Amino acid sequence: MSRRILVAVAWPYASGPLHLGHLGGAYLPSDIFARYHRLVGNDVLMVSGSDANGTPITVKADEMGVTPREVVDTYHPEILGYWDALGITFDLFTTTMTENHHQVTQDVFLRLLEGGYLHKRTTEQFYDPGAERFLPDRYVEGTCPHCGYEDARGDQCDNCGRTLDVTDLIDPRSKLSGSTPVRKETEHYFLDLPAFADRLGDWLNSQTTWRKHVKNWALGMVADMPERAITRDIEWGVDVPVDDLGPGKKIYVWFDAVIGYLSAAIEWAASTDDPEAWRRWWEDDTAESFYFVGKDNIPFHTVIWPAMLMGHTELNLPTDVPANQYITFKGAKASKSKGIGRSIGWYAERLQPDALRYAIASVLPEQNDTDLSDDDILRRVNEELVATWGNLVNRVLSMSSRNFDGQVPQPGELSQEDEKVLALGAGTLNTVSEHIEKVELRAGLRAAMDAATEVNAYLNATEPWKLMKEDKERAGTVLWAAIQVIAAIRVALYPYLPFTTATIGEMLDGNPEVDGWAAPEIAGGTKLGEVAPVFDKLEPDALD
Repeated sequence: MSRRILVAVAWPYASGPLHLGHLGGAYLPSDIFARYHRLVGNDVLMVSGSDANGTPITVKADEMGVTPREVVDTYHPEILGYWDALGITFDLFTTTMTENHHQVTQDVFLRLLEGGYLHKRTTEQFYDPGAERFLPDRYVEGTCPHCGYEDARGDQCDNCGRTLDVTDLIDPRSKLSGSTPVRKETEHYFLDLPAFADRLGDWLNSQTTWRKHVKNWALGMVADMPERAITRDIEWGVDVPVDDLGPGKKIYVWFDAVIGYLSAAIEWAASTDDPEAWRRWWEDDTAESFYFVGKDNIPFHTVIWPAMLMGHTELNLPTDVPANQYITFKGAKASKSKGIGRSIGWYAERLQPDALRYAIASVLPEQNDTDLSDDDILRRVNEELVATWGNLVNRVLSMSSRNFDGQVPQPGELSQEDEKVLALGAGTLNTVSEHIEKVELRAGLRAAMDAATEVNAYLNATEPWKLMKEDKERAGTVLWAAIQVIAAIRVALYPYLPFTTATIGEMLDGNPEVDGWAAPEIAGGTKLGEVAPVFDKLEPDALD
């Protein structure tokens, strides 16, 4: 039976260009996963959007001297351009500025308030006397009380990943003036996270397939979990749907951003002929939901958002949160705000889309931080993608087209080594499927490339280029067998390399589409398309 799968992808701040750390952290993995599940026949809904309400937006607006909306209107189209260039297949990529998102956020707020999970209390927040403004968390930087990192943000430390209360920072400083802020009393709503501690602990302990670093981090957070403010003294964001806090208050971005997965599904359904279709992924307990995020988002998606869903009572909890660790550049975490790591757009202008997808997919930081350099990208494209897969496709199809009248050769009697290589087709698809189902995407790619390496070894052992002069029928059998496995590997690589999958399909039998997760037979006598190299070999200065 077809499974129903929600692919929920982290919402990037529309405050500047995205970098390869973003691509490898959430957006490429989610697309690989969604493409596979669509191909095997599952009902996939993949949603995300630009986060328009966070303080990174207002910080950028202050820097540029424009409104927050103008910032989003500048960068949201750029982000959409990345997805188009790289084939990232969202069913909907929206923003948190929509009326729909504001309404859904307010509905969740009221639901939690009615359930007794939101409480008002007076607290201290940093205030910049010179600017005469309360300072949202990201307007304050200082030293992390846990690891000593001197540039920790007010809500989270980028170095150790711990979520923070801004008032815990050591030697805090205002990003507006650089001066030391003072504490000033203000009233806000708080989410009663401790009320969910037992349920969260039981639920997290029941997860047997989650990545260890994700589950352990979540369990560690549940063990020491204070109430968390969900409103702030800011002017940009979702209005608080009750008026007992007074003016100048908005819903805090971390609260409204995770609701975006739900609001995006509702917005998507409204564009179809069934406005209630979103419920099939959110209220049907047989549906599955996978949240693709970076490790800095683990607390929000494994503890805080599940607590909100528990408080709502009618919505599904996450099936898995396969959070990736960081892609680093010379040991430093890629950072949009700090200018570490070039933008996705910069690379997309210089590399074939599948070359960039391959280079990132081959180093996905699923278990550990992974360092990446331009030299690594060049090496992986040239020595792996071009030399192994591209070379296999080109030499087999060129030899077949040139020596067999532009057709797939007719096979003769099969030898034991032919039978062995033919078994690679179905076996590779099974192996890659097993890995993708477990969100082991890097291993799935490696399995497909290993199969290509085995076919190359088969060709080197049988030498069809020599057989062509001595035993053309035998040469044709070898090439036919290689073509069958190429056709299967092409299917296995479709989630990773969709653009060149179409190109190779046109070469094989004129069909650029992939028709299901199965090894197709390319019959002898099938007319081959125009054969040409699939990938461009990169020059040493290609990324200078």
